[in-house]
Amino acid sequence: MTKPLFDNPAMRRAVWPVLLGLVVIGAWEVCFRQFAVPVWLAPKPSDIAAVLYQQWPALLGSFWVTLKVTLLAFMLAVCIGTAVAFLFVQSRVIESCLMPWAILFQVTPVVAIAPLVIIWIHNTTLALVVCAMLVAVFPVLTNTTLGLRSVSPGLVNLFRINQATRWQELIRLRLPAALPHFFSGLRVASGLALIGAVVAEFVAGTGGTGAGLAWQILQAGFQLNLPLMFAALFLITCTGLGLFCLMSLLSHYFLRHWHESAQ
Repeated sequence: MTKPLFDNPAMRRAVWPVLLGLVVIGAWEVCFRQFAVPVWLAPKPSDIAAVLYQQWPALLGSFWVTLKVTLLAFMLAVCIGTAVAFLFVQSRVIESCLMPWAILFQVTPVVAIAPLVIIWIHNTTLALVVCAMLVAVFPVLTNTTLGLRSVSPGLVNLFRINQATRWQELIRLRLPAALPHFFSGLRVASGLALIGAVVAEFVAGTGGTGAGLAWQILQAGFQLNLPLMFAALFLITCTGLGLFCLMSLLSHYFLRHWHESAQ
């Protein structure tokens, strides 16, 4: 006998948030119509949907620009953060020398350094990618380093008693132990890459055909076009949610058969 649809835990996790969102959107639409809230003050969901439909080509072009910068920055952050974490595990001296600089870049607001990066790097897309990467790299670095060090001392001694090389210890012992922490860092870094890309676009203020969603928000603010502003914000939110879900699915795929967090 099959279980009812809502008795499935996976379905409950997917359906209930969607139902809650639909209720909130419906209440938003009804309340704003009932109280005749002007569109220049706060738009209704129907106003936002109309702008998405009418200006979809322009919004889609800006969406692809922001998504491209986000994905490039995210991949660069993963490569650099993972490589530096492997380096930290090999030497405490290297970690003590470089970690303060990594913390320095993390605590420095990207708004403060983005103008310098844009001046130094003449290619606008590359400059935006570098700014977003600086925001996203720290979670990958710290989580991967923590995971590579989170191994049982007894297992480390066992590997060394059996004369395992550093490479064998890294690949067969430390790397599997680091995977849960690594994927946790990916979930955080994917969102931060998007935030860094949007903030860098705000600072750069680039318009035209190569403009991202941040430029659409700036233009909408200048024109008091709040439906367009909310439409761009909606696309940014959907992008962040999609990246988080993708990282969660990757984590579940690689950890589901052996780690408690995915079982």
